[in-house]
Amino acid sequence: MKTVLKFLVALLPVFTSARAQTDHIGTQVSLPNHPRILLLKGEEDAIKRTVGLDKTWEKMHGIILAECDALMDVPPIERIQIGRRLLGKSREGLRRIFFLAYAWRMTQQENYLRRAEKELLAISAFSDWNPSHFLDVGEMTMAVAIGYDWLYHGLSESARNQIKTAILKKGIEPSLNEKYNSWLKVTNNWNQVCNAGMAYGALAIFEDQPELAKRIINRSISSVALPMNDYNPDGAYPEGYSYWGYGTSFNVMLISALEKAFGSDYGLSAQPGFLKTAAYLENMTGPTGNAFNYSDSGLAGGLESSMFWFANKLKDPSLLWVERSHLMNDGANRFVKDRLLPSVMLWSAGVGVSSVKEPKELMWTGAGKTPVALMRSSWTDPAAIFLGFKGGSPSMNHAHMDAGSFVMDADGVRWAMDFGMQDYESLESKGVDLWNKKQDSQRWQVFRYNNFVHNTLTINNKMQQVEGDARMTSSSKTPVFMNAIADLTPIYNQSVLKAVRGVALVNKAYVVVRDELETAPAETTVRWTMLTPADVKLLGKNKAELTKDGKKLILEVQEPAKVTLQTWSTEPPHDYDAANPGTIRVGFEVKAPANSKTALTVLLIPEKAEKTARPKVQPLEKWVK
Repeated sequence: MKTVLKFLVALLPVFTSARAQTDHIGTQVSLPNHPRILLLKGEEDAIKRTVGLDKTWEKMHGIILAECDALMDVPPIERIQIGRRLLGKSREGLRRIFFLAYAWRMTQQENYLRRAEKELLAISAFSDWNPSHFLDVGEMTMAVAIGYDWLYHGLSESARNQIKTAILKKGIEPSLNEKYNSWLKVTNNWNQVCNAGMAYGALAIFEDQPELAKRIINRSISSVALPMNDYNPDGAYPEGYSYWGYGTSFNVMLISALEKAFGSDYGLSAQPGFLKTAAYLENMTGPTGNAFNYSDSGLAGGLESSMFWFANKLKDPSLLWVERSHLMNDGANRFVKDRLLPSVMLWSAGVGVSSVKEPKELMWTGAGKTPVALMRSSWTDPAAIFLGFKGGSPSMNHAHMDAGSFVMDADGVRWAMDFGMQDYESLESKGVDLWNKKQDSQRWQVFRYNNFVHNTLTINNKMQQVEGDARMTSSSKTPVFMNAIADLTPIYNQSVLKAVRGVALVNKAYVVVRDELETAPAETTVRWTMLTPADVKLLGKNKAELTKDGKKLILEVQEPAKVTLQTWSTEPPHDYDAANPGTIRVGFEVKAPANSKTALTVLLIPEKAEKTARPKVQPLEKWVK
């Protein structure tokens, strides 16, 4: 038996290698001539028709061309690295080249071609594209591949040779070096971005390096299935809102390029949960326009071009409700910052803003590595209530100690907020050990990252358990009592025997947050915290009035009966922490006796609901399922 086991163990690397080298695209490959990436020859005509028939797309087309005109006298990018990253330059390179190549394809104006060529040659002359931080290479390779492919017939032979060599030597070849390609085995955004970039490079120079190109494309298809598995089962993206915009967009760029070049995405879009992720992203934005920005996320989103790909794929324009708002309200200065913006012109399929209707469902829940529940009182009322609630684990990529946290909008104000991310370089440059996720690591001393400043519990003044994992145990879309419950016990199991939190949107009028705890054989101190940008006025021991922008919200502790509300500063404790002006924490602490059951029930009541009848909140076991 031992001999058989040894034999099987010896074969494992062989099986793994064979699996990694699966020939997805086959040996008889016939690719279109250049241009072959995303937009084939002659497909510009469909975009021109859309631009001619629809004012929204005419405006967007004009914005892209105007930005290209503004780039004419701007010097090409220089290789200036900031800390460990060249990423800012790679992203600007992708933005410039994608914009200029689009302008050339659509107008055939020589000035766009020559300006893009100048940028391509400058980037191709860099000493390298910083393979030690391979995201930089991934984005730069995509940039140069799009430029090479789309401008191919307008480039001089000398320019083509220089650009082609750079794609090979500075993009693809470093990806074959094990020193730089650990991203092939990870399940996060690095995999999606780097594999997309490498596949673009391979598509661009396919005719010159057919065997290598096939190997790279097959590798990308096999490898990207790893992070795509994390969309299973419902589409919730483990890394949160901003990294959805990064990882998923590049994933869609990869799939779209494969579909265009080979007529197939080799089953990628059929990966469980992937097509459902568009609904996750749409539901993550509240009526304030702000995202549920848990983990390392920004607060304000922008137009997501990949949402048009999803809406087109699923034949569901309602997925574009939030994008509709961006199209109608965002200015050109916001659009032109998006380095993937030209792709929206490719994927819009001519959808008209007026044909986009609001989604039918007011609540969306997703399981997976970072489960979330997202509910609202209306999609069309700008004063609507929005409640976002999360479980998950601090051990996830880019996660914070925020299991059990929530955000809330009402009357156009984000009352319960999340700081989201702090700029990495601002921490790394001061020597912070940012990426060490061990329980006692410095990462969790960063003010914005630990549970003390999130809208969750702190028990016995301790950090949440990094290896803990809070699962959603139930939810209900019942309109009069939309709710979700998460078991937080694994996050706090060093302090209590049980910790469960439920949040509810009651009668579309106010919010309930209820915690139920079972203590160990020792007295337990529990702190309930909510971070807010509002002014806080304590009205009594159990009630506070929050005011902002002329609006009002009442925070009322229904139980325990004896509680004293208080506030805590958000002044950062370390010199490396970001400043947090205009914010404060409000909440309370209670002493729970040993071996006891304790319930904490807090109501968040918008001004117009103050006179609404509010029945006593039931135990979680009686909540509508």
